[in-house]
Amino acid sequence: MKQIMERQEFEGGEPLVKRPAILTSSDAYEAFAPELLGFATSMVGRVHAPDVLSAAMVRVLASPKWPFVDNQRAYLYRAVFNEACRWRRRMTLRIDRESRAAKSERFELPDLDPDVRTAVTSLSARQRGVIVLTYWDDLTPSQVAEHLGIGEGSVRRHLARARAHLRKTLAVEGSNLEVKDV
Repeated sequence: MKQIMERQEFEGGEPLVKRPAILTSSDAYEAFAPELLGFATSMVGRVHAPDVLSAAMVRVLASPKWPFVDNQRAYLYRAVFNEACRWRRRMTLRIDRESRAAKSERFELPDLDPDVRTAVTSLSARQRGVIVLTYWDDLTPSQVAEHLGIGEGSVRRHLARARAHLRKTLAVEGSNLEVKDV
């Protein structure tokens, strides 16, 4: 690790305050990366720590405040902490969305024409969930949005894409069934 020199501010020949030296971006990364990686590992685990550190460094170095930061080490630690918090929030939201979508995957379709069953199961989990809740549970798009925790516009988009896929799939298979808009 590089030796980090201290700088002193003087007034009339007397030192006022000892402060850490201001480092360039690359020097700051070289000086602090190992300890910041250890900190990130304690926050998010070994697998995701390098990504959190990289994202934090990119965010810091792109910040217009970086050249004027007095305590760069503390600033970098705070940036890694904030990025780890962002990462945990994203992961929590992702896991929550996936668990809600997984519930839709476990839904048993009623007795259907085999072509329709195959076509519905070929949809993505989100599209299948929207189709099942719309057609088999007779929910409105706003109710489906509430059940799945997504926006009503997203429900309408997934519903339109699912209908288009079903029309295409059922037409190719030569079925005489048609997909009706709600």
